[in-house]
Amino acid sequence: MYHAPEFTDPDDLRIASRELNSRRPWLDPGEQVPYGHVLHAAAQLRWSPAAVVSRLTALGYADIERTEASLPGTVGLDDIPLIRDVSARYGPVWLDVGKQVSLRQVLESAGWANRAPADVARRLTALGYRLGGEGRPLPESPHPGDATLLGTGSGHYRTWLDWGDEVPAFQVLGAARDLMCSPYAAACRLIALGLRLPYTPEPDDELILRSSGHHGGSWFYGDPPVGHILAVAQELGRPPADIAARLTELGCGRPVVPDTPEADDLTILSENLDGRRPWLVKNTVVGLQSRHILSAALATGRSPADIAGRLAELGHWLHENANLPAVADEADIRLLETVDRSFLDNVHLEHVLRSAGLTGRSPADVASRLTALGHRLPDEVDYPEVRASLATS
Repeated sequence: MYHAPEFTDPDDLRIASRELNSRRPWLDPGEQVPYGHVLHAAAQLRWSPAAVVSRLTALGYADIERTEASLPGTVGLDDIPLIRDVSARYGPVWLDVGKQVSLRQVLESAGWANRAPADVARRLTALGYRLGGEGRPLPESPHPGDATLLGTGSGHYRTWLDWGDEVPAFQVLGAARDLMCSPYAAACRLIALGLRLPYTPEPDDELILRSSGHHGGSWFYGDPPVGHILAVAQELGRPPADIAARLTELGCGRPVVPDTPEADDLTILSENLDGRRPWLVKNTVVGLQSRHILSAALATGRSPADIAGRLAELGHWLHENANLPAVADEADIRLLETVDRSFLDNVHLEHVLRSAGLTGRSPADVASRLTALGHRLPDEVDYPEVRASLATS
C-alpha cells in the first residue's frame, strides 16, 4: 500500500495514488487495480478509460480489473458517486465490476444524485456494469425514498431486498410508515421497481387501510377496529368479510366481523356514539368500559345487557368483575367518567373523594354505587354521608 513510485510525472503520480491526489497511499503494483479507480482517474484527468489503462500498464501495473464489455468512451465526475459501493463501511470502495450490481446500489445512488433509477441503471450499464432485473425497465422518475422500500430490520440485522424478490405484506406497511406515504403508493412503487408482492395493489386499499386518526389519520399496522371495517364495507358496498380478508392480505390482522351487520353496530362501535370514527379499539387487558356500554344503551334505547352482548359478538368483552345495571342511568355515566381505575385496579379513598367532589355526591353514596357496579374498594373506611359540596362550603 505504501509502495513509492519511481516516476515523477505529475499525471503519473496522480493516477498512481489511491485518492488521485499525488500522495500516498499508492497503488501497489503487486495488487489488482480496481476498475472503479480507472474510471475515477479518467473522470478526474479527463482522459478516456482506455488511456488510463494504457498508462497504468506502462507504469508497471499489470493486473487491472476489466469489464466484460468494452470500455466507455468518456467518464464524467457525476458518474463517480454511482460506482462507489453503498454497502462499504469504510473508504471509497468501488463496485466489483465482475458482480451484478444490487438494486439497492442503483436506488441509493439515484437518491443521492436525485436521478431516476432508470437513468442510473442505463449509466451503470454504459460504464460496463451488469444489472439484474432481466432487463425490466425501472421508473423514469426519481423518488428519494426508493432505497428505504428495500430495507427490513435495523442496525446489524438490516437486510435488503434485491432484483425480483418478493416483498412481505408487512414490509410494505412498514415502508409506508417510514416514508409517511400510503401503503398503496408504496406497493405500486415496489412493483415499478421490479419487486413482487403477495397481492395486487387496488385503489380501494387507500380507504381500507386508512385508520381513524386519534393522531390525525394514519395507516393500520395491526388489528383494525371492527367499526372501521363495517364503515368501509358500507361505503364501498362490499361485505364486511371481504374487507376483513383484504386487510389480512395487506398485512393486517383479521378481527371477527359479523355476517349481517345490525343497524346500531356503527353507533355502539364509535367512541363518540355518532357512527363515525374514532372507532372503539379492542382492549385485551381490561375489556370494555362500563360507561361506554351505558352511554350506548341510552343512545340506542337498548338495555346495557343487550349492548354488551352485541359488542361481545363484535369481538369486545366485558371484564368479569363488571356489574351492569338493568337500566342505563345518566348519573352512573357521570360517576364512571370521574373514575380512572379499571376493574383490575383497587379504588381507594382518594379516588372516592375525587369522584364525590366532581359529582356532588356524598363519599358514602359514591363508594356504595361503585361497589354495586363491580369496582373493588378494599379500604375499611367509614365514608361520610355528607355531600362534597356541603362539606367544602
